[in-house]
Amino acid sequence: MIIKKLSLINYKNFEQLTLEFDSKINCFVGKNGIGKTNVLDAIYHLAFGKSYFNPVTSQNIKHEEEFFMLEGEFLNGEKEERIITSFKKGQGKLIKRNGKEYEKISDHIGTIPLVIISPTDRDLILEGSETRRKFMDGVIAQGDKLYLNTLLKYNKIVSQRNALLKYFAANRTFDETSLEVYDDQIIEFGEIIFKKRQQFIHEFKPILEKRYQEISNSREDISLTYKSQFNKGESFRDVLKSGLKIDLQRQFSNFGTHKDDLIFKIKSHSVKKFGSQGQQKSYLIALKFAQYDFLKSHYGVKPILLLDDIFDKLDEDRVSKIVKMVTDAELGQMCISDTHPERTEEVVKKNTNHYKMINLEYEI
Repeated sequence: MIIKKLSLINYKNFEQLTLEFDSKINCFVGKNGIGKTNVLDAIYHLAFGKSYFNPVTSQNIKHEEEFFMLEGEFLNGEKEERIITSFKKGQGKLIKRNGKEYEKISDHIGTIPLVIISPTDRDLILEGSETRRKFMDGVIAQGDKLYLNTLLKYNKIVSQRNALLKYFAANRTFDETSLEVYDDQIIEFGEIIFKKRQQFIHEFKPILEKRYQEISNSREDISLTYKSQFNKGESFRDVLKSGLKIDLQRQFSNFGTHKDDLIFKIKSHSVKKFGSQGQQKSYLIALKFAQYDFLKSHYGVKPILLLDDIFDKLDEDRVSKIVKMVTDAELGQMCISDTHPERTEEVVKKNTNHYKMINLEYEI
């Protein structure tokens, strides 16, 4: 999968911008604040229907404007894909693929396989379980429509169950029959999600371990563990029933796959608590490249790879190694952002003449 052309109108700091891309390596350079990350985010937005950095769609409109529009021309093998996503205040979001509007935005997920690596990815290690669940769900959902639809249904049911628990508390009442209606659906959808996640971790873990060894140049052991309330083999129904008293007290659903987590370790120690900055960076990069490998194997298509401010995460030697992976055809198209044009071009030129330098200070 490659992006050939990108057009922006009123997106973040851009009033209007049109860019054409090299099929291999594209380097976006310029001073801080010029919009390098915003260009990468626009590509991500076309792939997922939302921003990677600010999921509040209205806040991606250029200041004092009423709408934004993004248009991308992609090539999947010999098949062309034209994607348009737009948002207008008071009217909402719209996504079109080859001129046809989606009935459900979720149907677009997976059309443009893509992986982004950004300094904000540190949240995967430092933040709570929700961030890691979103990462896991995002990888699985790109190639599995059933999983995505099941997850959306599950999250909706949990929200409705939470509202019912609050209703019970506010009205000092309880209706077991009403609660069971939601529990039955949570069990049905939750079992599907749990099994899909187990299967994913089984396949993903060895890919991650291999990538970590390559990126860190280290022989230290790492591990990835799927933590779930259902790992002990208890039935979903038993877990929900045993937790009912807590749910009623807290007016929230405390048991289910929406509480799952991923545990990252190096040498049997928590990456978050004991990992050095270098180890944390290597683990994060390995996670993202394992994501790339997983999507590539499931799609049979090389995802687009976006590297935002990559020199913040890796030294020049490791960036050079990644560029070499692209030029050796192990990876597909890559877009890099950096504040130092000379540094970026020097690293890229060591491996290939097949690249494009885009200085946004001259494009705006």
